[in-house]
Amino acid sequence: MIKAILFDLDGTLLPQDQDKFTAEYFRLLGIHHAKCGLDPKLTVDSVWQGTYAMLKNNGEDTNENVFWRVFEQVFGKSKAEVKPLFDHFYANDFDELKKICSFTESAAAAVSAAKDCGVPIVLATNPIFPIEAQIKRVQWAGVNPEDFALITSYENSHFCKPRTEYYTDIANTLGVKPEECVMIGNDTSDDLSAAKVGMQVFLVTDCLINKPNIDLSAIPHGGADKLIEFIKLRIKNAE
Repeated sequence: MIKAILFDLDGTLLPQDQDKFTAEYFRLLGIHHAKCGLDPKLTVDSVWQGTYAMLKNNGEDTNENVFWRVFEQVFGKSKAEVKPLFDHFYANDFDELKKICSFTESAAAAVSAAKDCGVPIVLATNPIFPIEAQIKRVQWAGVNPEDFALITSYENSHFCKPRTEYYTDIANTLGVKPEECVMIGNDTSDDLSAAKVGMQVFLVTDCLINKPNIDLSAIPHGGADKLIEFIKLRIKNAE
């Protein structure tokens, strides 16, 4: 029996070119910090190193604390000095990134179908952003953030994809077993790793990322229509 449904965001509910999004994110962040009198190159370098530290986080602390420890070391200023500038960026300039993303009505339809299953829904997007940024990106996808029982962010997470502990942490938070969960994503490295802890996985192929060139024939996969069919027939009817 399925007791929780996990959705990835980037390339799953929110179609986008990840490389273009990342490049534009750092361009806007650099511009914002330059206006505040800070070195934009040092800002970008510090965020990159802080992000890398989060991706390597072994659970010793929250991603937020891991990020800021490294950022402070590289940037040379304290979190107390710099975080208000990031908060302003996410509250204002960050929305400009919406233009880099696409919109599909199937995102809201898939979440609606999942809600009909009567189980908790999780936004299992890589927790390298603060919760404010995660919520904004959900809204860009045309989905109500309140539909999710949990949205992973750097504040509430101790691991990142593709570490399997990221998925077991979610299951533990919900009070369910990993094998009672379905992970819906688009990346054969980040999202398919959920299968290693026993989760079922559906891969959305509209913006598929398959760098290892994995054979998908034995893995449930397909476009938006197939996803909704999978939720209605394979999950809801199995309850």
